[in-house]
Amino acid sequence: MTPYDPPGPDPGPGPDSGSGAHPTGVPTLAEYDGGGGEAGAGRFWSARRIPAALTALVLLGATGLLLYDIAAVRAGHDAMSWRRQLADQLARQPLDEVWVLVAAAVAMALGVWLLVLALTPGLRGLLPMRRDSAQVRAGLDREAAELALRDRAMEVSGVQSARVRMRRSKVNVRAHSHFRALDDVHADLATALGTGIGELGLDRTPSLTVRVRRPAKKG
Repeated sequence: MTPYDPPGPDPGPGPDSGSGAHPTGVPTLAEYDGGGGEAGAGRFWSARRIPAALTALVLLGATGLLLYDIAAVRAGHDAMSWRRQLADQLARQPLDEVWVLVAAAVAMALGVWLLVLALTPGLRGLLPMRRDSAQVRAGLDREAAELALRDRAMEVSGVQSARVRMRRSKVNVRAHSHFRALDDVHADLATALGTGIGELGLDRTPSLTVRVRRPAKKG
């Protein structure tokens, strides 16, 4: 295993490049950002519509039911049986009961989960790209980037198969070479993949780790 820091992208324009151009054939996402100021790329935040909708529905139902019961009591009616029974159970129930502790642990876990969803960006499968404009943000699909780098690795002479796993800060590549010296294949892979990573146009250039082995012998 040899860590390798790939070189940055070539600042000079290529024959098919233009202002803000990115490699074609790789799925990207772009969104308009009306705010001004300096351009700075950051992770995309997930809308998380399903957890937000479920939480809102549960809170809305519980709050509406409780407010209805309180209004009924204020109007001279008896409280609902479920609220009377719940109040009696809470008044008489010891707090060291197993089911009480389990319910408290579940409620705490749900609360921590909601806090994590609220405080973290999510969308780990979308890699932020460099911002050439303060009004436009672009993202590159992680699987598409892995596929592009895998295709680049398969173009290296001597590589029989390659597997690429990409994170925001690191790229791990495992390759099998069926001929040529492993050191030569490793050096060519590091160079080709370093160039390929730079051409992806990512905001943060990840480090590169390449492993090259001989394929397992059958039989």
